[in-house]
This record gives sequence, C-alpha cells and structure tokens, in this order.
Amino acid sequence: MATLTENLAPLDLAFWNIETAEHPMHLGALGVFTCDSPAAAQHAAELLTSRAPQVPGLRMRIRDVWFGAGGAVREPAPHFEPAGHVRLADPTDDFHSAAGALMERSLDRSRPPWEAHVLPGADGTSFAVLFKFHHALADGLRALTLAAGVMDPQAVAPRTARASSTQEDGSGGLFGTLKSLPVALSGSLRRKAGALGQALDIGASVARATWDVRSSRALTAQATGTRRTAGAVIDLDDIHRIRKKTGGTVNDVLIAVVAGALRSWLAERGEPADEVRPRALIPVSRRRPRTHQPQGNRLSGFLIRLPVDEADPLTRLGSVRTDMDRSKEDGAHRGAGAVALLADHVPPLAHRIGGPLVGQSARLLFDILVTSVPLPSLGLRLAGCPLAEVYPFAPLAQGQSLAVAVSTYRGRVHYGLVADAAAVPDLEGLARALAAEVTDLGAAAAV
Repeated sequence: MATLTENLAPLDLAFWNIETAEHPMHLGALGVFTCDSPAAAQHAAELLTSRAPQVPGLRMRIRDVWFGAGGAVREPAPHFEPAGHVRLADPTDDFHSAAGALMERSLDRSRPPWEAHVLPGADGTSFAVLFKFHHALADGLRALTLAAGVMDPQAVAPRTARASSTQEDGSGGLFGTLKSLPVALSGSLRRKAGALGQALDIGASVARATWDVRSSRALTAQATGTRRTAGAVIDLDDIHRIRKKTGGTVNDVLIAVVAGALRSWLAERGEPADEVRPRALIPVSRRRPRTHQPQGNRLSGFLIRLPVDEADPLTRLGSVRTDMDRSKEDGAHRGAGAVALLADHVPPLAHRIGGPLVGQSARLLFDILVTSVPLPSLGLRLAGCPLAEVYPFAPLAQGQSLAVAVSTYRGRVHYGLVADAAAVPDLEGLARALAAEVTDLGAAAAV
C-alpha cells in the first residue's frame, strides 16, 4: 500500500517537468461499456466516486520540493476529494470526439493527477469512461492497475509484485559489511564508469538519429496542442494467422500494420510515400516480472524506421521484423531508442530547469510513438455493464503530431490514436486504413 512519501524516479521527474499547459503529459484509456439502462452512466460515476478512496494510488499527489536539489515527491493528498476527479458529461453520439476534447485539457497539478470522465451514450445502450493519468503518476501497466481497482469487484486487478519485508543479502552483519566495502566501492566505480559510457553511447546514437530524416509533412507539421482521438478494432486471430504464415512476432505484425496504414493514408492525402521512412519510437519496459521494484516509469525503447516507402505488404513486414530483431540483439540499453535512460544521469534541478527545452526536442528524436499497453484477458465490468472496447492513448509530446497505442482485449486488438487536431485533421481516415491494412497483409500472406 502506497502511503509514504517517496521521491519521483528520474524518468517520472522528466515527464513532470517537460509538460506545458499547451502540451500535457498524460496518458489515457477510453473504455466503452454496453448497458441496458440510460441510468447506467450516472450509476457508474457514483461508483467511481465511492470506490476511488479505497485505491491508495489514486490518493497520491505530486509535489515539487527544493530540498534534494529541485526534485519532486509522490505523497498522499491531505484532503482527497474523489468527486473532483470524477465527472459525468452530457450525452454524446461520438465518444472519440468527446475524448479528444478532454485529452487537450491539462490535469490539475495541485492534487492527485488523474481524472475519470463518464460519457453517456446518446442512444442509452452504452457509455464510455475516459481515464486520464499523468505519466509521472503511472505508466501504462500502473494506470491499468489503478483503473481496474475501481471496476466491479468480480473483476480482478492484475497481480503486482509484493514487496519483501526482509532482505537476504548474506552480509553477515557489521563485519560482513566492512569486509565487503572495498568490493562494493570497486563495483560502484565500475557502475559509474559503465553508466557514463552508456550515456555517451546513447547520446551519439541520438545525434546520428537526427540526420537523414525522411518523414512526412503530416508527422512534422506545426503542432498546436489541440487533440483528436480515433480507434480501430481488429480480430486478434487475423494477426495470429499472419504471424504464423510470415514468422516473427505479433508485435512485428502490429507495427507493420501501422506502416502500411500510414502509406495508404498518405496516398489519400495526396502526399507521396515512396521516400518516407519515419522514425518510430517503440517503448520497452525495463520492469522484471515478479520482482519488487520502486514505483515509477522504467522504460527504454527501440528506434526503428517504418518502411512506409515499401509498396509490398510482406516486404514492409520483413523490414520491420529485421529492424526489431536487430534492436533486440543490441539490447534495450543501447541506441537512440534508449534515450529515456539518459534521465537517470540528470540531477533533479537540471530536470526542472531544462525540462521545457527537452520537451521541445522530441521532434528531433522521433516522428511517431508506437507503444503497446497490456490488458488482462478477463472481462471487466462497471455498474454491471461489460467492457466491450478499450482504446489506449499515449501522451503526445510537444512538437509531435501522432501517437499510436495498441492493446489486446478478449480476442481483439484495439488501436488508440491521438493526434494534434490541426496537424492531422483526418485521423479517422488513418483508423480506417489500419483495418484495411490487416486485410491486405492477410491476403498477401495467404498467397
């Protein structure tokens, strides 16, 4: 149970400080629930309000501190009022349109940085809930755990590692500690030297990645801070059939679908794609399963070129698989995609002072974010209504026009798209292109 004050991890501190009012750094998830009563949405809002105080993580605020050289801490809010975090909206016939407008708005940084917006469907047969969590409060898996904590009791939240109350380190007390001190110091020096070398390696890779940029006008358009969301739902069996025919991983196929959809979408916009290879950042979790680790984001990433310029679907998939295999072979601690690891080598005060400048540099590092968010296979319910669809939304950094998040839920793949509304006004076209690309790729693989 998270009840004690703790310092923000370096990457969380970076997310907290690169945010601006025009470019909020929260992630989100839009869950669509089917219901048989127009009153279900109001009942859902009441349940979320009453259950939120029972989830310790939802009571945590982030407070800037000057001791510790300008860092921030995560601590329980002294006067937690759940009603200020749960809002019941007016009925709508377009959940994504409503979600886009809500994703534009920054979270209140003076209280626990999360919100739940209940969106009643105009037809009375469904409602949606848009959860927003600041990335400094939760990563994708942590946000899922917090949201699952306010679902109906029969829905079991994902298991998390349990903290051990003892540490079996074989130190042998004071004598053992003194005896091991020279070795510990030597190991510390080696780690510091290794960390410096790693930082220099990543820095050099980042510098190389800023050259030879071959992106599209849509992905490099001037961002305005406005938001639009869209989604696509795909049968997971179709993805598995493609993978079995072509090899590689499910993730390779899902990324290749994004590349093919971008190609079709650019063609509809009248923008040639034959020379476009945008840089895609693929986040990689550094959390180790079934181990206790401090709260906070622990991310690295792979940086690959999306083969939008390739006309053949199978060639695109092969290119993605080759790049991903090469990235995995190099490891998630090397290359420009591991830029998030540089946060560990920056003092807190530098995060606070340099955060706005770093936030403006995202466009130099990558063109599009493509991330996956794990979801439980069991069926979730709220107010007795089953969760039918769930669209994850990644944060959109300053200067970025488009982010793609993917989740698999009960046999279906959900793509959640977040875009700058001014830079990418036809986001629904890209969502349609994702579904069409699966059909094209499946047909090519079946030959």
